[in-house]
Amino acid sequence: MGWREEVFKDFRLYAVTDLRAEEPGALRKIEQAYRGGTDIVQLRSKVLSDVALIRLGLKTAKLAAKYKKLFFVNDRVDLALVTGADGVHLGQDDMTIPAARKLAARMGHKLWIGKSTHSLRQAFAAVKEGADYIGVGPVFPTPTKPNANSVGLQYVRQAALRIQIPWVAIGGIDLKNIFQVTAAGATRIAVVRAIFAAKEPEIVARKLKNVLLRHCERSEAIA
Repeated sequence: MGWREEVFKDFRLYAVTDLRAEEPGALRKIEQAYRGGTDIVQLRSKVLSDVALIRLGLKTAKLAAKYKKLFFVNDRVDLALVTGADGVHLGQDDMTIPAARKLAARMGHKLWIGKSTHSLRQAFAAVKEGADYIGVGPVFPTPTKPNANSVGLQYVRQAALRIQIPWVAIGGIDLKNIFQVTAAGATRIAVVRAIFAAKEPEIVARKLKNVLLRHCERSEAIA
């Protein structure tokens, strides 16, 4: 098993960008996230051009390799392949997982593929479809997904009991409410603003990661 497989197997903290412009400091924040212990950074932007995303993606891929972490791309399998990303995250209305795998295979590339889910029914469907991991949320209201209804902690509890593949709780999670999410059974979280809107992304990432690691240690001790 190579280091990338080890990182995916044990990942806890997943940071997602929400770029509204080609910010000069975006790459610096991504590097700080990795330094703080973020295992996966997902490049996400609904407004940047493909040229800008490719430019930032190529640089992020180099940072991920430097810190021996993973780099994923949101929605776009083509951009994930062009930038040499390790994975892609798909929404409910995006390309199917089998289609994404077929496209990656044609390019001689393997991608980890995740899928957003908002209910246990969608979670089971994503597992059946062949997802490597799923997103569970949005747990709390978040401006990143203004039109999405939060699913609350009940879905987190359901996922903890019923989902066997890796899953990440996502949506409005930060240092103030992370303990509610871990108490509901989450051992992996994905965050957006908590890291990338912070003045010190590295410090916040380290604090979030420490909470997750301590929670996992306690859970293993009890088991």
